Amino acid sequence: MALPEINITNVSQAIQLALTPVFLLTGIGGLLNVMTGRLARIIDRGRYLAETPPPTLAGSARLEREFHDLEKRRRLASGAITACTFAALTTCLVIVLLFLEVMGSLRIMWLVGLTFMLSTLALVISLALFLREVHLATYTVRIAQHSGQTRF
Repeated sequence: MALPEINITNVSQAIQLALTPVFLLTGIGGLLNVMTGRLARIIDRGRYLAETPPPTLAGSARLEREFHDLEKRRRLASGAITACTFAALTTCLVIVLLFLEVMGSLRIMWLVGLTFMLSTLALVISLALFLREVHLATYTVRIAQHSGQTRF
């Protein structure tokens, strides 16, 4: 099976086309770093409360409420990380498809566009879940401040 002749112009064009998704991947990587950091803090707080609950909270309804809030936040953060990872994977697929389009002389630009839209949609879902988790975290801190207690 003969490989198609690869023109240096085509390779250069493929690299130029792939730059935008590569920058998007960099941004997604930064988001994943922030999201996993938040998830780690949620898990650390849950472990701390499970192992050594403050005497004022031990066995109280407030402790159960905090566990409930932490679980909600954990699910939101995990969902955001999953959607963000899916966005990164589909962005990588966009890069591969761009090279196949240019170097393999395939007519798959519709697939490139569809995959990019899927990646963007996953990123939007990820950011929405992340925003919800942040709002839930700030809401629970505000409630704790108004009740005269610190919940950090």
